[in-house]
Amino acid sequence: MGKVKRKNTFQYNVNRKNLKRKLKRKSAPRIDCEQIRHAWDDSRSVGTNLAEMGLAGDPNKVIPIKKTQVKDTDVGQSKPIHKPYVIAGLEAAASLPSKKTMGISSDMVYYVRHMVENYGEDYKAMARDEKNYYQDTPKQIKRKVNLYKQHHLKDYEALLSSVKKV
Repeated sequence: MGKVKRKNTFQYNVNRKNLKRKLKRKSAPRIDCEQIRHAWDDSRSVGTNLAEMGLAGDPNKVIPIKKTQVKDTDVGQSKPIHKPYVIAGLEAAASLPSKKTMGISSDMVYYVRHMVENYGEDYKAMARDEKNYYQDTPKQIKRKVNLYKQHHLKDYEALLSSVKKV
C-alpha cells in the first residue's frame, strides 16, 4: 500500500511578495540591542548602518595596529555620525548599575523574613515552625539568614528593629 500522490496546485490567493518579505525577515538575525534595532535601516548595508550610528564593524580598521611609521593623514579622519542618539542610548544603558546575578530566590527571602519576624534570632524555634517545609536544622536556618544578611543588609536591620520594637 503506497501513499496517494496529489497534484500540486497553484495557490492564487497567496501574495508571493509578502511571503518573500516575511521569509526574509524571519531568516535575518534578530538584533538584541534595542537602540541599534530601532535605528537599523534594512535597505542599507551593515557597514553603512554601523557608520551612521558611529559604531565600528571592524575594530581593526577604526583603530589600526601601530606600525613603525604612522601617517598623520590616516589618524583623526572619521565618517560623520548621522544617528548620535544610538551612541547616547548605548552609553545610558551601559551606565546603569547591573543586577547581581548571584542572589537568593524570592521564596527564600519570604521564608527568612517570616522566620525573623516571628522568632527574631531564635533558630531552635524557627526549626520547629510549620513553614519549615524542608525541615531545616537550626544551623541550616542560620546559614540562610546569614545569606539574607549578605544580600539585603539594610532590609534585615530594618526587620530586626521592627521586631524588637513590638
